[in-house]
Parts: sequence; structure tokens; C-alpha cells
Amino acid sequence: MSSQFPPAMDDLVEEFEELEDWDERYDLLIDLGRELPEFPADLQTAENVVKGCMSTVWLVTTTSQDTETNQQHIHIQADSDSIIVKGLIVVLLSFFDGHTAEDIIRHDAEEYFGKLGLNQHLSPQRRNGLFSMVKRLKELAVQFASNSDR
Repeated sequence: MSSQFPPAMDDLVEEFEELEDWDERYDLLIDLGRELPEFPADLQTAENVVKGCMSTVWLVTTTSQDTETNQQHIHIQADSDSIIVKGLIVVLLSFFDGHTAEDIIRHDAEEYFGKLGLNQHLSPQRRNGLFSMVKRLKELAVQFASNSDR
């Protein structure tokens, strides 16, 4: 794994493609989960829980202003009580973190998840949880976009 966090989407896809079987990819997800930065305890609130996940997942966003483009970029913080879900959060971060609200709303993560083999190898419950995280992130992006249009 590179020292960049979250790993670049293309780097993560390449790393997954190099692995021979699902067990190795599963181990990589666990390793990625161990790299997830600590999530502040004060953000572990019911309001920040992602509904639709079997494991507990907290997800919050913040924004930063790009002075060159004058665009707001959304940054994601998330955590889970499950190490494999923490790895899935890192996958989510590599795809969405640092993008504009419009990009997050527009991007379809399913193709990306398919390249990693997640669509076919995750249990239905984990897959539903992953897409619940995507749905929540897109809801937050829509809220941000509608607030910034005012």
C-alpha cells in the first residue's frame, strides 16, 4: 500500500487486480481498515449513523474551499465497529473523498466496486451496507449542494 491516504482510486483498483483470489482481496480490505484514521468519539452519535448497515457505521462530511477553482470539496470521515467495514469505508473514501458535491451526486460507484470484485464477492448484507453508505454520502452531498445554491 502506498503512504497516501486514502489511496488513489486507480492505485486501489490496480492493487486489487494484482491479487489472485478473493481471500487475498478480503485480507487487503482488512489491512485497509486498519489504516482508517481514528474517528472522534464525539461524532459517534445516532445522527451520524448510516441506516441500512448491519454493523454500526458513522459518517460525517466537512468541506474545504479550493482557492484556485473556487469550488467546495467534500471530505469524508467515517468509522465502523467492524474491521471489514472499515476497509469498505477506505474504498468509499478512495472513490469520493475530496470531490465536489456535484461530482459525488453524479458518480456511480457500482462500476468501481465491480472492478474491485465487491459486487460479486461481498455478502448481500455487506453489499447493502456499502450501498447504504453511498446513499448517505449522496444525501449529504445533495444537502450541501442545495445549501450552497442559496
